[in-house]
Amino acid sequence: MKKQILLLLVVSFMFSCSNDEENLETELIGKWKLIEVLADPGDGSGTFEPVESNKTIEFKSDGTLVTNSSLCDPYSDEVISLGTYHNNTITTGCQDPNISTISFELKNQYLILNFISNEGYSQKLEKIN
Repeated sequence: MKKQILLLLVVSFMFSCSNDEENLETELIGKWKLIEVLADPGDGSGTFEPVESNKTIEFKSDGTLVTNSSLCDPYSDEVISLGTYHNNTITTGCQDPNISTISFELKNQYLILNFISNEGYSQKLEKIN
């Protein structure tokens, strides 16, 4: 009986994880516009501040994304507008290892891109379609 319960729990856990990932992908697909930037001075006191920007990122159902600017911005002048995403990580193809991958999360209907930075740098985007 204990083995059956354990097996049931393991199977339930496996399906719940895949559904969470599928739900994330479904919510993510579409076009997002940059609305705020968090640039921390290094002491943890930074907050998101509004920005005027036309930067958009479009997540496609095939695991690719495209932007109307560069995925390497703001850390490099290298221009790469195509990338891939999987498991809360964007792969940019940028040469700088600090921006070759960008982690992201969906939080309160916003997409937060978290860049590798000593001080802390993030971008907040809202879905536009």
